[in-house]
Amino acid sequence: MQENRSLLDTILSVFVPIHKDGYKFIAAFAAGTLVLSWISQPLGWLGVLATLWCIYFFRDPARVPPEGESLVIAPADGRISAIEVVASPRELDLEGERRTRISIFLSVFDVHINRSPIAGRITKIVYVPGKFLNAELDKASEENERQCLTLEGAGGVRIGCVQIAGLVARRIVTFVEQGDTVAAGERFGLIRFGSRTDVYLPKGCGPLVKVGQTAIGGETVLADFGSGKSNRRGSLPQETEPL
Repeated sequence: MQENRSLLDTILSVFVPIHKDGYKFIAAFAAGTLVLSWISQPLGWLGVLATLWCIYFFRDPARVPPEGESLVIAPADGRISAIEVVASPRELDLEGERRTRISIFLSVFDVHINRSPIAGRITKIVYVPGKFLNAELDKASEENERQCLTLEGAGGVRIGCVQIAGLVARRIVTFVEQGDTVAAGERFGLIRFGSRTDVYLPKGCGPLVKVGQTAIGGETVLADFGSGKSNRRGSLPQETEPL
């Protein structure tokens, strides 16, 4: 009996949990597959592949954030596409201060669950309607549909986190509300189906990552605002004109 239980636990450990927001999409893909199978067997196999991709897209793996109240953790899986010093968006209510912005691009094959970069209280949430340009473009931060969150952490430090819809992504989902308290690495939303997440570091804080590096949401350390050190591993962020 114990051996059977251990075997079952081993099998279950291979499967990554699926976020509940994806169930209706998986069901729709599966229904479409049945229709395609009725029309043509080759089309049915294409539907099966599409359904498997949908299941893969909505996976929600467990993550273990590193300890340290001054650490800024990656809010999303993906490739770090840009590190720039820019004026903070007015929606974040950061007085327009120039801050280092780290942009993470999420392809349709990345985990799309967004996680809080620090432990703290959400002081502001603002939804901004916009376009659906390629999320890798610089102007996507200002022109695309987005959801802006401001978090206040240890010592009153405030950072900004922006969920940005992309060329394929058409829906930003947020699980939290203004005034909520979140832990570092806690899930706060997701974006369907391909997108970008920007993090505005605390004033005077530099990155510990580089452009081109792959970030793991809830685990990769982007910066440490309590160390007194910046750019230990990353290259100097590029200065850009005020937004």
